[in-house]
Amino acid sequence: MNATRPVGDLLREWRQRRRLSQLDFAVEAEISSKHLSFLETGRARPSRDMLLKLTELLDVPLRERNTLLVAAGFAPMFAERKLDDPALQSAREAMELVLKGHEPFPAIAVDRHWNLLASNRAAAPFLHDANPKLLEPPFNVLRLTLHPDGLAPRIVNLAQWRIHLLARLRRQIEISADTTLMALYEELIGYPAPQTPVRVSETEAANAFVVPFRLATPAGVLSFISTTTVFGTPIDVTLSELALETFFPADAMTAAALRTLAQ
Repeated sequence: MNATRPVGDLLREWRQRRRLSQLDFAVEAEISSKHLSFLETGRARPSRDMLLKLTELLDVPLRERNTLLVAAGFAPMFAERKLDDPALQSAREAMELVLKGHEPFPAIAVDRHWNLLASNRAAAPFLHDANPKLLEPPFNVLRLTLHPDGLAPRIVNLAQWRIHLLARLRRQIEISADTTLMALYEELIGYPAPQTPVRVSETEAANAFVVPFRLATPAGVLSFISTTTVFGTPIDVTLSELALETFFPADAMTAAALRTLAQ
């Protein structure tokens, strides 16, 4: 989003993205719909506290909350540090603890654009036959997974997993309005789609309780279920956009194979 746009335009855009009417949002924010209308049209200027309250209710990402603050004439509130910044040492140690503690099962850390930040040793063996160009920084996990020169040829249930990942990405775009993610989505849907006799919609994939990730390896077909972990109530932009993807064996054979590989 462009910080030079009026703050009222940005507020209205986020409210509409959350599919809230002016009346519904005004009730939730405990202000009059007339006052909200004045804020959105620029006839009234929000205070800093009011703006923070509205962006909290709209679940605006921290990066974009800074944008709205600047648009309203205030200084940004949320710091954005690099992950190797000394101020984030405790968070970095916590991330490394989770990654290491998850071995012998794979786990990775990604940023808001799905670029790899870190991984544990258990993730390395699954990248051995990927095109080296896909592993060059910035190493994008979704691109590597769905690219025909990446993991895609070895994903046994590629059709299902592809739809699942695209549905997650679409949801992330709806929440963040991130233009880089939009471009990534357009790139990914351009990759060859596997033929499948059963067509599954993105809505069905997004609502699926568990979608397995089944990968053909020299040790056989390994089956995983994944979970996503994020930092609770972060006050740093970088931490708010950090996600840990941990993969658990979906069957006993996979668990045994991973323990053998770790040895």
